[in-house]
Amino acid sequence: MPKIKPSINYTNRDFESIRTDLESYVKRYYPDNLKDFTQASFGALMLDTVSYVGDMLSFYIDYQANESFLETAMEFDNVLKLSNELGYKYKPYPSSFGVCNFYITVPSETLYQGPDNDYNPVLKKGSTFISTSNTIFTLLEDVDFSLSENTILVAEQDSDSGAPTSYAVQSAGQIVSGELAIQEVLVEEFEKFLRIPIDGENISEIVSVFDSNGNQYFEVDYLTQNVLYVPVLNRGSDSSTVPYILKPVSVARRFVVDSTLDGVFLQFGYGSDEIPVSLKDPSEVVLQLHGKDFVSDTAFDPSVLNETDKLGVVPSNTILTIIYRINTNSNVNSAANSVTGIGTVDFQFTSPENLDNAKMDSVRNSLAASNEDPIVGDVTVVSSDEIKLRARGHFATQYRAVTKQDYISIVYNMPSKYGKIKRCIVELDSDSYNQRNLNMYVISEDTNDLLTTTNDTIKSNLKTWVNQYKMINDTVDILDAKIANIGIEFRVLAFPGTNKYDLLNECTTTLQTVFDKTFYIGEPLMITDVYQTLKSVPNLMDVISVKIVVKNGGSYADSPIKIEDVISADGRYVVPPSDTIFEIKFPNADITGTIE
Repeated sequence: MPKIKPSINYTNRDFESIRTDLESYVKRYYPDNLKDFTQASFGALMLDTVSYVGDMLSFYIDYQANESFLETAMEFDNVLKLSNELGYKYKPYPSSFGVCNFYITVPSETLYQGPDNDYNPVLKKGSTFISTSNTIFTLLEDVDFSLSENTILVAEQDSDSGAPTSYAVQSAGQIVSGELAIQEVLVEEFEKFLRIPIDGENISEIVSVFDSNGNQYFEVDYLTQNVLYVPVLNRGSDSSTVPYILKPVSVARRFVVDSTLDGVFLQFGYGSDEIPVSLKDPSEVVLQLHGKDFVSDTAFDPSVLNETDKLGVVPSNTILTIIYRINTNSNVNSAANSVTGIGTVDFQFTSPENLDNAKMDSVRNSLAASNEDPIVGDVTVVSSDEIKLRARGHFATQYRAVTKQDYISIVYNMPSKYGKIKRCIVELDSDSYNQRNLNMYVISEDTNDLLTTTNDTIKSNLKTWVNQYKMINDTVDILDAKIANIGIEFRVLAFPGTNKYDLLNECTTTLQTVFDKTFYIGEPLMITDVYQTLKSVPNLMDVISVKIVVKNGGSYADSPIKIEDVISADGRYVVPPSDTIFEIKFPNADITGTIE
């Protein structure tokens, strides 16, 4: 008698369905071997064990399949890896930028006709300053107190004659969050794809990498990138207006920075010093026919002007000196007038050998600092869903800005060392005669993760960053998005016998959780979502009304809107203007309700 081929149902994948199918299988094909299927029997034990293993295997197969695609991945680490394949660079520790004012007291000249300029020093870049929250900031440029545009006021006067004896000089300079750290790494034998971990946390930028022979290694976006455009000091007659000239430089020694949840790493290629790499003439590599009378590939990447398949030179038998900037706090934004502490400073006098040491010490000790405007650039960690959207948008840009989404993706992918933008939107300027003029509205976060105006330093960095990718006939105006602080007021009805105090507290807490988010610029607030959220609260009979109100005065922004002007005709949603962003600034106070 031929053996009956078992009938297996491959659609059963969870514990209960697998066990039911196994029990039917045993009863059908082994009726004489196993008859007892009670809960305490050995047969039940075997069926439960096999069903348990089957359920676990099914779960991990589904999990592995889901985590292999960006759309369905849920683990943050997997989302980062998949986004990296699309070219998205995750920068977890952005820097904050701003302008700080510096004040010194300079002795007057012998004839009391003004400050003695010999005692006007230069505050050197690299000097550090400390905020009230113990965040360290580093000066990015030299501050010259002898410049004519500096503000000068009388500080002290002679008690008898009233003649000024010292003057207060004010100047300003750009500062960035973080302090410099140095790590020396001994590299021994040649190793392909050398990967070096960087010590420390909150690393925002790799400043420089040199080996013991004086060779510099350059940071690139990708190891296939062979040419960088670096600023070279302009010594021509127009150096006063153009201090630097951009020059293409071949970088055989290069690395990429890989930021992961485990830390920051320097990744090198697999070339050696024995393979020379020189700068090519662009005319020699644009079209490579090699004896052919036709061209099959007309694409050309202008950032790759030389040829090598080694992905850069790997350091070997040397000591690498890595200088990097590390943030001292997890949140490096600082409020106005908070950067007042003096850290390590370096003054340079023109001819110190001809000056009085006591007076120079007096000038050094008189240094004071303060920032008039908030220093921003740090933003809260983006979620997995937001990374997915940014990665897809970045992949679609192909390193050029043509569409609206291209511009937005490029803004969000600006390196964190230049500051970060929390929200951005791009609109065509309909009022301009130039139909290629675009308005880019941006907003940042302050020290409390609340929306604030983006400062001029970050805007300047953003302008330089966007100019690399924009279309040649596009003009882009970077503008401040307007903030509209709003609140939610609701009335609900409880079932009889319900503790109204607890129910009202639960309704408020639920709304605070749902709306604890940062809106996008121009994003509407759906009033129907408020109704739906409240109706999901247990023991709530009905929602009587929901009202959206504008918050003004005090700590709130001056709202540019009125609710009656932006609410829809059917009262289902409120839509801000395209340059305005909603913010529920203080959810505990701005979301209130009454219960009946």
